[in-house]
Amino acid sequence: MGQVYFFTVVTDHRQPILTTELGRRALRESIHKVRNEFPFEITAIVLLPDHLHAVWTMPRGDADYSTRWRLIKTAFTRIWQQEAGTVANRSHSRRRKGEQAVWQRRFFEHTCRDDEDLKRCVDYTHVNPLKHQLVGRVRDWPWSSFHRYVAAGEYSMEWGSADEWHGDEFRHFE
Repeated sequence: MGQVYFFTVVTDHRQPILTTELGRRALRESIHKVRNEFPFEITAIVLLPDHLHAVWTMPRGDADYSTRWRLIKTAFTRIWQQEAGTVANRSHSRRRKGEQAVWQRRFFEHTCRDDEDLKRCVDYTHVNPLKHQLVGRVRDWPWSSFHRYVAAGEYSMEWGSADEWHGDEFRHFE
């Protein structure tokens, strides 16, 4: 396996579309399609209404995550437009460049330096619904790889409650 990266990807104008049934399906189908041509491993992921965090492990010698995200966003946008028929109002710049208004143009990327950094990124990914006060316990958020980690014995089901997480732990990627 190759390098590991942490990402934050945000919808345009923070539209709350990712946790809708269509949003989840469109993202799942888009990722599956891209992974068939450009492999990568999803080490951790969480979907929130208007953004997602993901930790990817890339194939050895391949660091082209930008192409993968571009293709995922493009495929998602096609599905979203075909089935929802709506996108946010496009700016003049987006109209001129032929861009849709589903995703922010850029994304945040952080290269995981070592196992400790990777653990911090995975923890941050999983605790994010709690950070945004969407749940009082991490286990209550359904759209997260947290549940896979619990099944693998890497977290207890009780990990991550509002009582044990305080402001400073949430500042890592802001």
